[in-house]
Amino acid sequence: MARDYYEILGVSREADKEDIKQAYRRLARKYHPDVNKETGAEERFKEINHAYEVLSEPEMRARYDRFGEAGVSSAAGAAGYQDFGDMGGFADIFESFFSGFAGGAPGAQTGTRRRGGPVRGDDLRLDLKLDFREAVFGGEKEIRISHLESCTNCSGSGAKPGTRARTCPTCSGAGQVRRATRTPFGSFTQVSVCPTCNGTGQVIEEKCEVCGGDGQRQETKKLKITIPAGVDNGTRLRVSGEGDAGQKNGPPGDLYVYLFINEDAEFQREGINILSEIKISYLQAILGCRIEVNTVDGSEELIIPAGTQPNTVLTLENRGVPKLGNPVSRGDHLITILIEIPTRVSAEEREHLEKLAKLRGDRIGKSGIEGFFGKVFGG
Repeated sequence: MARDYYEILGVSREADKEDIKQAYRRLARKYHPDVNKETGAEERFKEINHAYEVLSEPEMRARYDRFGEAGVSSAAGAAGYQDFGDMGGFADIFESFFSGFAGGAPGAQTGTRRRGGPVRGDDLRLDLKLDFREAVFGGEKEIRISHLESCTNCSGSGAKPGTRARTCPTCSGAGQVRRATRTPFGSFTQVSVCPTCNGTGQVIEEKCEVCGGDGQRQETKKLKITIPAGVDNGTRLRVSGEGDAGQKNGPPGDLYVYLFINEDAEFQREGINILSEIKISYLQAILGCRIEVNTVDGSEELIIPAGTQPNTVLTLENRGVPKLGNPVSRGDHLITILIEIPTRVSAEEREHLEKLAKLRGDRIGKSGIEGFFGKVFGG
């Protein structure tokens, strides 16, 4: 009875392609007949190769998972040295394994088959700067992007209108070329991307005059995007379908817009709260007052209570930043009160202040009245 291929490689059925490849490399080094002279090593080596050949190919692995060995016996060749070129990665093992005493495998390289069907376009990134208020309230923003669009002249085929691509004569449409090489260790197959079609499996004899056979053109276009209220530095917006066009009529990629907020001369942001400062006179602080302050919504009246101390923080509720995704809910505007203490006063002002000091029982020196202010404001 044939052994389970997953068991042969020592991996679980949920193992991904990289896990399978690593397990194969480890076992191949251990059991290669030119290194391991134990009885049965060569047969074990062939068994490992055959298991990897099946499990490394997604379609073949799917058939094996569904039908067992019967599902791959006709598609997979008999295990043996002649099949090493089909194992996507064995050339790497051969080169690293024998480089110490065989000089490696010059020119050995593995080819990755490039499918000839539709290919999704690349995603693009755009960094966009916003003013402080634009980030708070959001809105529409016009941007310019440069991306690849399918050529309208050839409908993305790359071929001159009225003509079409034909199967590559070098690789017969496989996108790969293989070359068998005999070495003292056996016969190996080297796989590389077809140099004629560059792995596409097709060649264009008459290229489109507009796109030069690429099937795509670099175009600059304007877009209007919606900035949600409450975005912050690093917020990422996805604009579906505005990346590079796909090849061979594949779907386009997406555009990702990363937002960065310019600093504001008056306001700062802390989460969904807005911070600012305002200066008032010592008399306004002592007696209290009503003053107009700036907010992101415009001018608002702020009540300064009598006896307000320096660095007191007053709150204007619901005047902060809208919550991202829930613009009805907003943070607060926190205003720090700074009090201006005059360094010089007029004779008349001094006279009044000295009278006030006497009423309070404060001692005032000849040099000034700083001690008085210190007591008034808790200094």
